[in-house]
Amino acid sequence: MVNEKLAILGGPKAIKTEFKKYNSIGTEELEAAKKVIEDGSLSKFVGCWEPEFYGGNKVQEFERLCEKTFNVKYAISVNSWTSGLIAAVGAIGIQPGDEIIVTPWTMCATATAILHWNAIPVFADIESETFNIDPESVRKNISPYTKAIMAVDIFGHSCDIDSLMEIAEEFNLKIIGDTAQAPGTFNKNRVTGSIAHVGGYSLNRHKHIQTGEGGICVTNDKQISENLQLIRNHAEAVVGDKGHSDLTNMVGYNFRMGEIEAAIGIEQIKKMNKFVQSRIDTAEKLTNQLSGIPGLKLPIVKPKCTHSYYMYPMIIDTEIIKVPRKKIQDALEAEGMQGLDPGYINVHRLPMYQEKIAYGSSGFPWNSEICKREISYKKGICPVAEELHDKSYLGFNNCDYDITDNEINSIGFAYKKVFSQLELL
Repeated sequence: MVNEKLAILGGPKAIKTEFKKYNSIGTEELEAAKKVIEDGSLSKFVGCWEPEFYGGNKVQEFERLCEKTFNVKYAISVNSWTSGLIAAVGAIGIQPGDEIIVTPWTMCATATAILHWNAIPVFADIESETFNIDPESVRKNISPYTKAIMAVDIFGHSCDIDSLMEIAEEFNLKIIGDTAQAPGTFNKNRVTGSIAHVGGYSLNRHKHIQTGEGGICVTNDKQISENLQLIRNHAEAVVGDKGHSDLTNMVGYNFRMGEIEAAIGIEQIKKMNKFVQSRIDTAEKLTNQLSGIPGLKLPIVKPKCTHSYYMYPMIIDTEIIKVPRKKIQDALEAEGMQGLDPGYINVHRLPMYQEKIAYGSSGFPWNSEICKREISYKKGICPVAEELHDKSYLGFNNCDYDITDNEINSIGFAYKKVFSQLELL
């Protein structure tokens, strides 16, 4: 059957259905949001030092539930995970010109949050199996100006947090964890995202759990938690009355979460484990279908780790497969395959970093006295990430769809059909 004529050459499609979109919102969220709307208190935040500085009842209930769920002392809600990343960088006391080592294989906001405080992103390469930042590359990129490491748990697999924490202790650095894509996962029985000095999770619309837009910062450090709360809610107007004497990065924003989002978040957190398990179940079925296809590397899970499979990442083994990825992708899509993601983003190759133009047009902060040394973003600084982006990565957006067992079987047939006839492409 795998010799059936390829759809791209005029044969029948292997996959004949449109995949159903993944949707984590149910009647519980509808009722929770309705109650808030009927109450009329859509937000209770005020930007001054009084009890409502911390937000309304639902925001605070959501934060306490997150503290319990993620096994941390402090959880601080925000209106997006981008806001959370910005607040986290500011909360650890980063100064203009400080360097933060970050992965290139991530959503752009991870690195942009560093630039927000006029600090300098320095990109380290990634591991070829987990796609997470490589501790050895981190070590090679440390300079006298390094102050922190941005550790991303990409696609749902925990980074090598223990090795990174060892490096951080050795060089007196802070670890900022970006667990946007890996809620509900574990590393050596510890909740992923709870081990860094400060970290958090995304509640964006296409994550395992969502509030439309939103995020949650987590930390076990009381001072960092207070800094997060201040940066979230107009710090400069609050610090005087609060008696907060350290004004470092006390430039405040409206990063506040509304009561409707918090009410939805409460119901989503209650279902998180079920939703994560549904992604795991799909991934395991895909692995059963795709195992043994020559030249196709499937995702791995390191010992004592779990994987939430926000993405189902695959690699085309270019030592075996000589056909360009684009031709393979086109053939799979002709067979009806949906949700393919070729060449995940390489942040350091975005125009902002290639041209070193961010604030204004004169190259600030790189071309200024606050940048202590020449920072390279040229192609070649992250060879593993670049090779994956340019040639060999081909993932499936697992959190975008609820696919049936029959569709999974059809996906398996589509891949076998294409990979058994690559010479025709």
